Amino acid sequence: MSTFKSWFSSAKTGLSEQVKKFQNKDFLDAVVAGCAIVAAADGSIGNSEKEKMIGYISRSEELKVFDVSNVIARFNHFAGNFEFSAIVGKQEALKVISKFNNKPEVGRIIIAVCCAIGAADGDFDDQEKKVVKDICNALNLNPSEFSL
Repeated sequence: MSTFKSWFSSAKTGLSEQVKKFQNKDFLDAVVAGCAIVAAADGSIGNSEKEKMIGYISRSEELKVFDVSNVIARFNHFAGNFEFSAIVGKQEALKVISKFNNKPEVGRIIIAVCCAIGAADGDFDDQEKKVVKDICNALNLNPSEFSL
């Protein structure tokens, strides 16, 4: 098992309980903004990425603490920023995420969910890993902690 897969397996354990501790609008926005960044890693957010995101949300034990319609609305908001401009979309998403740059326990949860979205299709590719590293940097976390 790769180092990332090993880290990811242990990170998912108890993730839903950790998410419940921080259930609020800012946290939801940060998680969904991160998911939008990962979905846009290939340069655009197409229907397949939206379907992957919605499918993951509806099946995810970790995100069930949030109302699915709120999650979808917030994802559409961030995706719309990327449709306007990839640079603006990423900057706006990172600004929301960076609200947690002094709360490493929350940052680690955000990274774990972003990794789950990246790996949801069975292939956590290099583009997705690169944007998750950018998210780590916005959160003042070392990407190597997550085997990235």
